[in-house]
Amino acid sequence: MLRTVAIAAAVASASAEVYYEETFSGDWESKWVAGKPAGKEMGKFATSAGKWFVDEEVNKGMQAADDMRFYSISSKMDKPSSSKGKTLVVQFSAKVENHQYAFCGGGYIKLLPDGLKQETFGGDDDYHIMFGPDLCGYDVSHIHAIFNHKGENLLKTDKISLEYSDKNEYTHLYTLVVEPDGTYEVLFDLESKAKGKLVDDWAFPKAMIDDPADSKPSDWVDEKEVDDPEAKKPEGYDDIPAQIPDPDATKPEDWDDEDDGEWEPPLIDNPEFKGEWIAPKIENPAYKGEWSPAQIANKDFEEGVQLAAYDSFYVGYELWVVNNGTIFDNILVTDDLEYAKAQGEKLWRPTSKGEKEKKEAWDKENKPADEPMPEDDEGSEEEGEGEEEAEKDEL
Repeated sequence: MLRTVAIAAAVASASAEVYYEETFSGDWESKWVAGKPAGKEMGKFATSAGKWFVDEEVNKGMQAADDMRFYSISSKMDKPSSSKGKTLVVQFSAKVENHQYAFCGGGYIKLLPDGLKQETFGGDDDYHIMFGPDLCGYDVSHIHAIFNHKGENLLKTDKISLEYSDKNEYTHLYTLVVEPDGTYEVLFDLESKAKGKLVDDWAFPKAMIDDPADSKPSDWVDEKEVDDPEAKKPEGYDDIPAQIPDPDATKPEDWDDEDDGEWEPPLIDNPEFKGEWIAPKIENPAYKGEWSPAQIANKDFEEGVQLAAYDSFYVGYELWVVNNGTIFDNILVTDDLEYAKAQGEKLWRPTSKGEKEKKEAWDKENKPADEPMPEDDEGSEEEGEGEEEAEKDEL
């Protein structure tokens, strides 16, 4: 299997253009610049494989070391990446080692334009793409994919939600693919999570839009059904009581009418009672269908112009983190999805297969005897419905 992966990686790398690749081995700090935006209490990144690991050297990454801090760090790419007329793939792994119900923290990478001032890199700086997980408890758990369009940051219309079993303390791989034909795909652990057209799933200008001057006619009928005018309420319908005396009840033997009053049987729901009478519905002969405004050409739409077309010069993380411990690793920016997949199989897959066993061994050695072992996320209680967005200052 490893030989197959190695061959696939070699074949893919022969044709791939790699703009940037970082595994945090060696002197990685010399390539990265910590930002200190004004007015922010900043946390520090450290080199670590975490408390448990499959291979300490391979699993070493850039770890957020402090609680309740802003983080800013960036690195200039080996060569500028481009999505103009070609595929763009952004990939990295994140291990939220201290994940728990109350965990809150962003884990998204940014592709940044030329001219970035790395020393003051912060949330107010323009970016081209922001991509990665946004986690806070189990209510806010999804993958962000945000594109800048003429100075406006466009969030995806529908969230890319993470499954309950996806939200844990293990290493996960995040991949974004943007194609020159305007399509995209987001992968989680090398499995597709979302794909489609950029123009459909983000608020990019569309060729046709609703005519703001058009309005629904006052005589427009959009009720599919109406009360049947031929239906009549049955005679005596309203005379049926909601409750009736219980026919099976009997007066207690010790009941004294003089002392206790006249005995009355308890009331029970009347099985004959049908509630308020409502006329049956029939199809509305005047129904015209669902009204929609007329479509007109969008003056902001540019025919033939590629969406999400950028030349980016830097990668960076600019985050607010409540709980420390998150480890970022295996950053890749390339034009070849197959190369990205091959690198994922080589660098992430072995870790994903062995981490659970390593963590259980670490817990056994380090957890206090009276502290229960954590349960695996899979098979535990279902996630509550209704996600509430907790937007971060960085967006």
